[in-house]
Amino acid sequence: MDLSLCPGSVGSMAKTSVQYLCSECGWSGPKWVGRCPECGQWGTVEEFHEARPAARSRTAEPGRTSRTKASDAIASSAATAITDVATDSVERVATGFQEFDRVLGGGIVPGSVVLIAGEPGIGKSTLLLETAGNIARSYRNANGTVLYISGEESQAQVRLRATRINAVEPNLLLAATTDLATALGLIERYKPTLAIVDSAQTIISQDVDGISGGSTQVREVASALIDTAKTLDVPVLLVGHVTKDGSIAGPRTLEHLVDVVCQFEGDSATALRLLRAVKNRFGPTDEVGCFDMSGEGIEEVSDPSGLFLSSNGDAGSTPVEGTCVTFTLDGHRSLPIEVQALVTDSVLPTPRRAVNGVDNSRIAMLTAVLYRHGKLNLLGNDLYVSTIAGGIAKEPGCDLSIVAALASAAKHTPIARTTCAIGEISLTGQVRPVPRLEYRLREAARLGFTTAVTPVLRKRVSVAGLNIIQVDSLRDALESLGLAGR
Repeated sequence: MDLSLCPGSVGSMAKTSVQYLCSECGWSGPKWVGRCPECGQWGTVEEFHEARPAARSRTAEPGRTSRTKASDAIASSAATAITDVATDSVERVATGFQEFDRVLGGGIVPGSVVLIAGEPGIGKSTLLLETAGNIARSYRNANGTVLYISGEESQAQVRLRATRINAVEPNLLLAATTDLATALGLIERYKPTLAIVDSAQTIISQDVDGISGGSTQVREVASALIDTAKTLDVPVLLVGHVTKDGSIAGPRTLEHLVDVVCQFEGDSATALRLLRAVKNRFGPTDEVGCFDMSGEGIEEVSDPSGLFLSSNGDAGSTPVEGTCVTFTLDGHRSLPIEVQALVTDSVLPTPRRAVNGVDNSRIAMLTAVLYRHGKLNLLGNDLYVSTIAGGIAKEPGCDLSIVAALASAAKHTPIARTTCAIGEISLTGQVRPVPRLEYRLREAARLGFTTAVTPVLRKRVSVAGLNIIQVDSLRDALESLGLAGR
């Protein structure tokens, strides 16, 4: 008996469209597993229902073969020589923040989808609402509108925040919904200059299964918004939540679908906020924007050079022992970072090492190098190393300033306020070069520094008003700073 002819046989059953997707790495498979075979995470594989194509697309038309339809497709979408493709520049939409525009590569590209991710309460919604107000204000005379769709707050709540940050404009449209079809209908109806969806984890599609914020829903919402943005040429700013480890919530493929991924970072204890481009199809990914969070909203910081220096860090103030300034690179920016160190006698069997803004393991290594090649024994002391205002000094180029601050605190000898130290220290005690040193030195000269202790330069560099002391070893660097041990 031929089982394939039976109505209820396996051969006549329709193939299932159910797939299982890992929310961490995007792995997919036909069977559920407790541990993802790709990334090794437990409990991240969830059921995902693929959208089924329409019945008319699966059924062949009478008299038309697949070869005929393929010929029609080739005729309707012929390839174009790359030399014949138009290179007209796209007019970007300015956000009203020069810092935001620089991170995006010059503004928002029409039809693009930008994902803004960050921790709860960091200021994502405030930044985007103020951006919406800026764009609505600039397009008021051009009859342009900005659509803000909130799935987390009501219209009254958004209006209160807009009043506080001075973002109330007549052509700024507010909508509060969690339904994907409603959100897409609003975008198609108004065709705004900019659409903001806050957030991807709160919007729900009725066409697929899954809870709000799940992998299935997030993927479906993002795909629908991207398709609408490309079709109508409307840019969309999409807010995304992050997990406990700081990664973007939802399937990893969400980051691959969108055009730009920006990370909004900051410490809740400070007002400084940093916007970084993790992915950007229309610009560089090494730019960083600086913002200041206040009760009146978010203000951009065009020159953040003085943020990570102590309040009495001007050249005319009295130098303090245990401090040294270095210059780090964050994107295309060179920022001064003040490193402070405190050295005390230890009463514990194991000396204490407490750091803030500095790599703890690197402190242990530099202490050993300082003892072996700098002839300064701090192995039995309690060491406390910190930066100012939440600055980060984890770059290898900060090694020389950390060692100088430790030596200054141990010998009770202050370093001049107009002196900075830049360089990486190897295990052999050699002071090694750092990337874009000339750019850092020019920034130091602009801020009033007169002396810089640096590694040996590969090419001649002359910076007006700056005395560059080139050293080859840690011993020479400490001697130039007056901190050499016996």
